[in-house]
Parts: sequence; C-alpha cells; structure tokens
Amino acid sequence: MNRRLGLAVMAVALLAVSAGCLGYITGGGEVSDERLDREPTEPYNWETDRDTQLTLHTADEVQAVYRVNASQELRLYTPAGLGREEPLELSAVRFRYADNGTVISGSEIRDQGGEIDQTTDEVDVTTPDADGQLAFSADATPRRLSLPVYIEGSYEVILPEDYRLDFFLFGNTAPRGADTEIIDNRVHVTWEEVTGGTIVVQYYLERDLYVFGGAVVLLSLIGVAGLTYYRRQIDRLHDDRVQMGLDTEVDDEDEQ
Repeated sequence: MNRRLGLAVMAVALLAVSAGCLGYITGGGEVSDERLDREPTEPYNWETDRDTQLTLHTADEVQAVYRVNASQELRLYTPAGLGREEPLELSAVRFRYADNGTVISGSEIRDQGGEIDQTTDEVDVTTPDADGQLAFSADATPRRLSLPVYIEGSYEVILPEDYRLDFFLFGNTAPRGADTEIIDNRVHVTWEEVTGGTIVVQYYLERDLYVFGGAVVLLSLIGVAGLTYYRRQIDRLHDDRVQMGLDTEVDDEDEQ
C-alpha cells in the first residue's frame, strides 16, 4: 500500500514538473500582430501630462499610456501568486513619436527597430530609437485595478463614470498620498511620484452603496424580529411554568 502511494506521489510530481517544463518551452515567442494591431476600445489619450496614465472606460479593461525614452526596455508582467509572475495580456499596442506626433501600431514598432517578445513570465518591450509614448490595453479585475509600476514618475488613474472610492469599506488606493478629483463624473486619482511597487485602486459603483445600505437595514430588521420572537418565547415559557406551579418559590421570594 505504501509503495503504491509513493508511486502515485511520484507520478503527480513528474506530471507537475513536465507541465512546468512544457510551459517554459512553449511560453516564449512573439506576440501576434493581430493582438498588437487590434483597435483600442477607446482612443488613447496622448495629451496627458503624467508619466503614466491608466484609464478605465469600463471596469474590466485598462488603457495605459507611458512616457518613454528612446530604446527604453519595459518588462510587463502580473503577479500570479506563490511568488510567480505571468506575462501581461496586452493588446492594441501603439507608439507615438514625441517630435511629430506620428502614431504607429505594435507590428510597426518592430519595423522601426523596437521589440515585443513574450516569455513564460513577462512581455519584453523595447521602444523605437526615439522618445515618445507607449500605449496598450489589458484586462482588469472589476472594481479593483492592480498593476505593477513599470515606469517610475507621476501617475494618474481615471475611473469609469459613476464609480467612486471615498467610502472606506469599498474604496482604497496604494501607495498612500494620492489626490482625488471628480471631473465630468469620473474620479481622477493622481500621485506626483511613484518609484516602485504596485498601483492599486479599489473602487465601487455608486449604486453599490444603496444595495449595501438596503442589506444592512434588512439584516437589522431580521435581527430585531428574531430577538423579539426569542423574548416572547421566553416569556411564554415562564408563564407556562407559573401555571404549572414550577416558579412559585421565586414568586414567594418576590412577595417577601
């Protein structure tokens, strides 16, 4: 029995190792031109004065615009738990030249001397030999944006319309020290200088507060009703004991 158990454990371990090795063999290579040249959901905001602007037009996709130098290398990844990292699933990549405002697609970045390659744990991007801005789109977790700091400098996060973060139970930002402002029904979160770590913005839809408040009121009413019912049951049990003469001693003591 012990021998069979040992063989089973060894088989599972071998499969895990084999899967990991296969991932390292097949996980690299170029990101497809179809992904790189895909049209963004909304036009990128090239006019930002921040080093990095992260815009959420919807709660499940972020559009990033980074100010970059000539031939700058970026390592794009996302934490995957247990200390692991996974390549960022980016798409709709664009580069805008600072000198003349020309915008080129992801596949054209390669034609202009840049590189976009994917490994098992990251996407390596090298920009063309010119200053400019790099933009791409990526999936985001609804109500919680979390993205590593790929480039140091000033940051701005723009939430979708009707989303807020000022209620402490549902809203949070990291690193600390962020400023917030509402412009055209959209919250803008800004940091003057971010040097590392992860940008985190946890936010909520305004109507979530009404749902939460309604749930609190409902639970409170249920609690009050339960306590009232429990108290009535105790009083009824006491009355039954008195009628049966089981609580006469207590009553006699009270009369004395």
